Amino acid sequence: MDFALALDSQSPSPYYQQIYEALRQAILTGRLNPRQRLPSTRSLASSLGVSRATVTQSYDQLLSEGYLQTAVGAGTYVCDQLPEDLLRAPDLDVGPAPSPPPVALSTYGCRLRDFADSPTPEPAAPISFRYGRPALDQFPLEIWRQLLSRYCRRGDWLDYATDPMGYWPLRDAIATYLGQARAVQCQPDHILITNGTQQALDLTTRLLLSDGDTVALEEPSYLSARRVFTSQGAVLHPMPVDEAGLNIEALAQTKDPIRLVYVTPSHQFPTGVVLSLPRRLALLAWAQQTGSLIFEDDYDSEYRYAGRPIPALQGLGKGQSVLYVGTFSKVLFPSLRVGYMVLPPDLVPIFRRAKWLSDRQVPGLEQAVLADFIAEGHLERHIRRMRSLYDRRRQALVAALTEHFRHRITILGENAGLHVMVRFDTTIPDADLIAKAAQVGVGLIAASPQYQGPSPGHEFIFSYTELDKEAIASGIERLAALIPAE
Repeated sequence: MDFALALDSQSPSPYYQQIYEALRQAILTGRLNPRQRLPSTRSLASSLGVSRATVTQSYDQLLSEGYLQTAVGAGTYVCDQLPEDLLRAPDLDVGPAPSPPPVALSTYGCRLRDFADSPTPEPAAPISFRYGRPALDQFPLEIWRQLLSRYCRRGDWLDYATDPMGYWPLRDAIATYLGQARAVQCQPDHILITNGTQQALDLTTRLLLSDGDTVALEEPSYLSARRVFTSQGAVLHPMPVDEAGLNIEALAQTKDPIRLVYVTPSHQFPTGVVLSLPRRLALLAWAQQTGSLIFEDDYDSEYRYAGRPIPALQGLGKGQSVLYVGTFSKVLFPSLRVGYMVLPPDLVPIFRRAKWLSDRQVPGLEQAVLADFIAEGHLERHIRRMRSLYDRRRQALVAALTEHFRHRITILGENAGLHVMVRFDTTIPDADLIAKAAQVGVGLIAASPQYQGPSPGHEFIFSYTELDKEAIASGIERLAALIPAE
């Protein structure tokens, strides 16, 4: 060879790797030319003072990657065409490229084009009352790490899942948990594991709604749900919400046939009110009479601070007309992205097929760890501990709001969930108040985007999960200075 190859005994890289890198660089830089013959493994090993096996390992790696080739009885040569050359398209002189025609979108794509990418920008502020995140610093990370290590030492989760419905032990653990905590009546066979609530909404919409079907939903209601329904061409029919939840009388008086009702009965989003038991029973009776389906989004029902828990709609109605949906994103941590649907038995086959076509499966490792987390009692203990913590922070928020604003506010949904909605008696526009609050280090989120129709304004969503008592008190004090009594 016409180049020097030196080995460094102090390098952390083993000798075979150093020889491989040196030869590869010599080939790529042209110091070794195509078809140039390399010394035998025996002679190169002798000149470098290493074992022949070391050189053989280097040559084998270069051969497998396409840098070298061998010929019987003629030795080892540099390849005519290198792997990097195969990745480069030839330069063709075809003149200036014409402007391509615009890509035609489907009806679904055209609907999505009109949606804003980020419906509710999250406030980046030292004290942010943003909604949707649990107290991540309180998550039992060491327990999760131990469970994760248990499965990382095994390889049985590396393959494709055999059932698109989800990991059986997780479905079994969820069925037991829901029966005890929410009075949900289901078997593991009826549970579909999803990538969060959003996928549950998407699957439901694509399978059960046709273009022009009517969906009734609370007003105000979860913006992302509205967008999923609208993207499939559904006609939205907003229903009023009062202190007892969805107005069932207004729903029953609707003339158009309603295919689906979307509700958040345990802690209405965003107002926070709880659908009363009489109205739950009335809603189920109405669905039974009309043949309509109910999508029950039970997104934060684990947290209730006053009164006895009300059973889920699904349990009250024996599950025949209710699609019950929950998520672990707010109970554990958002990046987990594991949710679940409890399906009426006759809908299980079609949802199984749709899930398989959609994304085949939720990641298996997370499902296995979560199954053990539930079965070994860690979920129950975590919820119990977080309920106590959130209750203290909720009380701190309500006390601070009451102290600084007194009769100038109305607080809704304070006895359940992970947030409250506050109506302010002020004439300051929402956008102006958000901007002023940001200037003093307080992040606010307006409730107005959650309305389909005109918003009354001056309503804001306050989450207390991420903030300690001192931050809550300071944030409300700063906000009070911006909203003087009028």
